[in-house]
Amino acid sequence: MRKLEEICKILDIFKSQNNTPQSELNYHNAYTLLVAIVLSAQSTDKGVNKATTELFKIADTPQKMLELGIDKLKDHIKTIGLYNNKAKNIIELSKRLVDEYNGEVPSNREILESLPGVGRKTANVLLNVWWKQPTVAVDTHVLRLAKRLNLSNGNTPLSVEADLNKLPDEYKLYLNHWLVLFGRYICKAQKPNCHQCPISDFCKSTDKQI
Repeated sequence: MRKLEEICKILDIFKSQNNTPQSELNYHNAYTLLVAIVLSAQSTDKGVNKATTELFKIADTPQKMLELGIDKLKDHIKTIGLYNNKAKNIIELSKRLVDEYNGEVPSNREILESLPGVGRKTANVLLNVWWKQPTVAVDTHVLRLAKRLNLSNGNTPLSVEADLNKLPDEYKLYLNHWLVLFGRYICKAQKPNCHQCPISDFCKSTDKQI
């Protein structure tokens, strides 16, 4: 694992190119963001946005989602992978929110993780994007790049998260966005665009193209 100072130098480069990166998921409130994150598991943000464009016009609260019902929800999200299970979780978590939290999305991690279809990564993304908390969400991009760039010694999401949590809060606030965008558009898993890489000098990967 690199020294903390060197990791900060890498992140400073990302910061210089995109000071306040944003999620590429479309949402209107905490609830629609939560639903979008649940739908994004093993799916692309572009695919989720395409499916939710019309869905969020008619179901942007837990109560409206319950009124829509699972069958119509499935019709809206059937182009998304694992849509049957995701639809079930969305209806169940919406019911929990209505019955126990007055239709509001709580900002408590433990409560969020107790909701159907919501794991640690989803909770971290929601806390980070909506409530601006310096939480580190470790998805497939972050897990892959943390190893490739030697940002962590961990091999699991939790161990990588623990290492990255040692960073100052100012970096953690945007860390997930920087790494996701970097992994999505430049340091791709199958064919990295090394010639466009802003941190090439720090990369020691064996498949580096420069």
